[in-house]
Amino acid sequence: MSKDIKIKKGLDIKLKGEAERIISEAPRSKVYAIKPTDFHTVTPKMVVKQGDYVHAGDVIFFSKYNDMVKFVAPVSGTVQEIKRGAKRRILEVIIEADAQDAYKDFGAKQPESMSGDEIKAFLLESGCFPFIKQRPYDVIANPNDTPKAIFISAYASAPLAADIEFVLKDKKDDFQLGINAIAKLTSGKTHLSVDKNSTSFLKDVSGVEIHKISGPHPAGNIGVQIHNIDPINAGERVWVVQPQDVALIGKLFRTGKFDATRTIAVAGTEAPKAQYFQVKLGAGIKDILGVITDSVRIISGDVLTGQKVTNDGYLGYYNNLITLIPEGNDYRAFGWLPFKDNNIPSMSRTSLAWLFPNKRYEVNTNLNGEERALVVTGEMEKVFPMDIYPMQLLKECMIGNIEKMESLGIYEVAPEDFALVEYVCTSKVEAQEIVRVALDLMIKEVG
Repeated sequence: MSKDIKIKKGLDIKLKGEAERIISEAPRSKVYAIKPTDFHTVTPKMVVKQGDYVHAGDVIFFSKYNDMVKFVAPVSGTVQEIKRGAKRRILEVIIEADAQDAYKDFGAKQPESMSGDEIKAFLLESGCFPFIKQRPYDVIANPNDTPKAIFISAYASAPLAADIEFVLKDKKDDFQLGINAIAKLTSGKTHLSVDKNSTSFLKDVSGVEIHKISGPHPAGNIGVQIHNIDPINAGERVWVVQPQDVALIGKLFRTGKFDATRTIAVAGTEAPKAQYFQVKLGAGIKDILGVITDSVRIISGDVLTGQKVTNDGYLGYYNNLITLIPEGNDYRAFGWLPFKDNNIPSMSRTSLAWLFPNKRYEVNTNLNGEERALVVTGEMEKVFPMDIYPMQLLKECMIGNIEKMESLGIYEVAPEDFALVEYVCTSKVEAQEIVRVALDLMIKEVG
């Protein structure tokens, strides 16, 4: 039986450059990269060294503070370089790929005949466990924990987000097999959220509780869905998995191989080809997009939560979207004047955008403002759909008041939940960074 959840607060930012529903296979990269920086709080301990040959699925490094959590090679080839930064921090492990992948064989498994502990051990051994993240804290799950529930969001509401139903349309069997495995990791329920108007196989998946979601962004955020379905209290843990990673886990059980192929959307007004591509995790950006000029901002992720990458960079481990928009190098004369134009999507009535609710915009990276000391009361609450006071929580996060943060709901939020708050804030408060620093403090002091 499905349950309907309607989100009323929020804001859909409608942008030009949506990916056309065509899937092509991207050219195979000559080199791939695993970036430990994609795994927040993980300190890597290397298993391989420069010059070593690895198969797809071989362990590259493991977590220093939990050696059960292993990170494996997405492709076969030779470890070309281990790039380090300040204090010898490992930034990237570069693998020179073979023309065709050779896989480590973990052996096909039937999750229906396995216990939860056996499934967990198999995911840890194969390197698939890092696909499972936990709330609170939005970090890789601790395999020693038992979550009270598992959440999967197949409803994407972020600007230019990849259409999850389209991406999974040919992965029905692998997705169901992945669900069968993941559901055994908890004694509680496994929740799957889908678009209320879904016509895909997702609404008929067995072994989960289906929730039909509707409403503006951030309705697709897993944190918003958890808040409405089964909120997190102090001391509790829930695990979350992305839909494509569920299918990848299912394929692991079916074939016994770690196949790191992912379908990503390339979108934005500056995208050479706004469409979908099949790539391997850690693929080179240049191999997917071609040469991009410095006048274009390449974002690994969406425009609200993604990270800036260079043309020589690599696809993020958890990203299924690359967005390209113009760099905001132009000055908007008399931009402070009200009703000057309607070319900027804004919640403010000083813009004419509210008169054109269905218009799509071509945006650039200009902030159209600067950081200020004063915060407009009530502004953040208009787009924050949780039963939490966002402004008060941000204030306590900034001063590190753990007791107040707990009482105001820090366990329920992640940086992405504050992306819209950051966008609409007149004072340009870096809300996502503030929340991330506060969560790191909670990990250190509370655990």
